[in-house]
Amino acid sequence: MGVTGPPGPVMDRDEVDRALARLGAEHEAIETSLLALQDHAGRRLLEGAELTGTTKERWASTDASITLLWAYFDAYTDAFHAAQSIRSRRRWSSREDLVELTELLRGESVTVAGSTAATANMPTLTGGSSKLSHQFSLSGLVDEMNDLYANSLDMVVTSDAVWSALPARIDLLAAELQRTRQLAHSVGVRPGEHPAGDDLERITSTLTELRERVISDPLAYWVRAQGSSAPGGGRPDTTVYDREARALEDVRREIDAVLTVRQDAEARLVKLRDVLSRADRTLAEARTARGEVLAKIAATEVPAVGGPPTVLQEQLSTAAEYRRHAQWHRLSPLLESLEQKAEDELLRARESLTAVTQPLAVRAELRGRLDAYKAKVARHGLAEDPLLIERYDAARRMLWSAPCDLRVAEQAVLRYQHAAAEQFNAPRTQPQGGPEDQRGPGA
Repeated sequence: MGVTGPPGPVMDRDEVDRALARLGAEHEAIETSLLALQDHAGRRLLEGAELTGTTKERWASTDASITLLWAYFDAYTDAFHAAQSIRSRRRWSSREDLVELTELLRGESVTVAGSTAATANMPTLTGGSSKLSHQFSLSGLVDEMNDLYANSLDMVVTSDAVWSALPARIDLLAAELQRTRQLAHSVGVRPGEHPAGDDLERITSTLTELRERVISDPLAYWVRAQGSSAPGGGRPDTTVYDREARALEDVRREIDAVLTVRQDAEARLVKLRDVLSRADRTLAEARTARGEVLAKIAATEVPAVGGPPTVLQEQLSTAAEYRRHAQWHRLSPLLESLEQKAEDELLRARESLTAVTQPLAVRAELRGRLDAYKAKVARHGLAEDPLLIERYDAARRMLWSAPCDLRVAEQAVLRYQHAAAEQFNAPRTQPQGGPEDQRGPGA
């Protein structure tokens, strides 16, 4: 390193002392940062891990950067110590000392030997040059070290953040997955036999693969913050983890449903038998009522009454078999289907009974209407009216005869109603007597 003349005005002693003090503070700060980077847990993990993908490529570049950083720092340290040595020669530095110090402190006086191994992955930071050495000023060398340090720290901090976040969460989820698998096995939820069992197998495979990839290539699971240039600016990408966590929660709910079936199976089966029994009794009542209607009501279409569906009884027997053999995962969907079908069957039976007994209800309504009008006629003092008596008797014979023709009986009731209405609205005539009649019996 030779002196070729000071770059600009020669520094005085005060300027030299201030520059050396600043360089001393920078030297201490840089050394502290480099030692912290060297001892960083993320860097040690990167050195010992079998890396793949993006992380492997970035770590090769970062490792070279860290090696170059120490080479730059050593050169910076030598130059700083050389300047201190020149300044400490005498209390009052000579002109020659000040010229040499000015060149050392302000000029490109620091020569750093180029290392092929160290700079092979750092083309941008060294200008892509293949020179055996590079010249820097002390301030320029500090800028280079700051750039190298920021990039190296970013890679180390990012990898460490992913390793600190994702593997631990994956392990916790895997432990929960193992407990869920054991519980699923206890209730018969197994791969190939139940969709939830297949989901557990898929989640297990995905989590295993995810953990392996996170360990070998953590940078593949890092989302950089928009507009952030600070080292480690961003967050771990938990998209795959979150999706599998939601899938496991769905499986847990399914298994909880199976467990609920195991606890309530007997009660639900008893309720199912009761509903189907009520449906059968209602259909039997409808068949009996249909025979009565056909015997008592004439000229009326009476719908046929079907028998109870045997398939529901067969499925109920299958459900009982599943319960006896603790096949809860099969019993759960079967019970849900049977409960809905049983309610539908009971509703069908009730509708059938209503349809069959409709003619009897119509006859009862006509009888009630006829008796109500008879009572109204009596209140109006027309109980002895010959026409009303005739029409009432005709309607009553039709309604109380078997078989009853509802259409003819309804017409008879309507004729009685119309005749009664005419009598209600007809003017009343008083008997007209002579003077003798008005005087009374003693006249």
